Amino acid sequence: MSNLPSSVFENYDEFLRDLKERIRKAQIRAAVSVNRELVLLYWQIGRDILIRQQEQGWGAKVIDQLAQDLKKSFPEMKGFSSRNLKYMRTLSEAYPDELIVQQLVAQIPWGHNVRILDAVKEPTERLWYIQQTMENGWSRNVLVHQIESGLYQRQGDALTNFEQTLPKPQSDLAQQLLKSPYSFEFLSLRKEAHERELEQALVKHMRDFLLELGVGFSFVGNQYRLEVEGDEFFLDLLFYHLKLRCFVVIELKMTEFRPEYSGQINFYVNVVDALLRHPEDKPTIGIILCRSQKKTVVEYALKGMNQPIGVSTYHLGDKLPEQLQESLPTVEQLEMELNTAVAEIEAQSEERVE
Repeated sequence: MSNLPSSVFENYDEFLRDLKERIRKAQIRAAVSVNRELVLLYWQIGRDILIRQQEQGWGAKVIDQLAQDLKKSFPEMKGFSSRNLKYMRTLSEAYPDELIVQQLVAQIPWGHNVRILDAVKEPTERLWYIQQTMENGWSRNVLVHQIESGLYQRQGDALTNFEQTLPKPQSDLAQQLLKSPYSFEFLSLRKEAHERELEQALVKHMRDFLLELGVGFSFVGNQYRLEVEGDEFFLDLLFYHLKLRCFVVIELKMTEFRPEYSGQINFYVNVVDALLRHPEDKPTIGIILCRSQKKTVVEYALKGMNQPIGVSTYHLGDKLPEQLQESLPTVEQLEMELNTAVAEIEAQSEERVE
């Protein structure tokens, strides 16, 4: 490129950048297309195996023989092991409708599908994780973490007044935004930790915190300063949600929910709307994260509030509801998975599928 005349150098550089971007996009489209065809092929193979098992009594020995013969015929292809053939059969059994396979199942990599088949047994929940993987671009490790943390059960279960304070579909989207409880397993805090320690720990582990909050959150700042008639007020955490197009104020409490917390967050939301909100932004949302809550107390506290407020809980390790305790990874597993999450997301478009 050094031999190029200076008069064309600038145009060439711009052309090269554009060309490389087009090539990358074409590679991604090709990878998605190949994956779609591969998963559909696997589903068809699994369906045929399932039919023959039901009609002709095929057993494990026949599948083992089939695996050997396919490997001999297609030595350059992976994915024809006995284990994988059994997953193909399970895939077909789990999703008998080919249209669903084409529209959803085949849109995510085979490795993702295998993990969903292994870890999720309820059909509606399986499809939900597939849709979330498609929408959020989850890597395999992130998907596993979300399943193990019980995201399906936690999503949209926080107590809010969104239905009364936000128009549809904003209210529905905002409701699904909140979880209950939030999992802060990636933190190592004493039970006696203060709110400021929790805040600082979350800021220090912001990547992990953003993963737990969900896709769309953009961090604006912590202890964000607001001034009203000469008085200073500091928000624990301030975010902007790219999909909802609004600011999100999060207040952290190390205690059980108290009614006065709703007044505080209502004040903060009003001030953010007055000082920071752009005319095109949607109404600011306030979220109170506390150690525990009593449903009736929260409902009374939010009744009559004009601003959209949600109340949820979090756990730091050993106060998770019983139905989720068994599904949570250990701290070590969570840290290991989250440490590779960014690399996995960047490499997802090039990820090999069996």
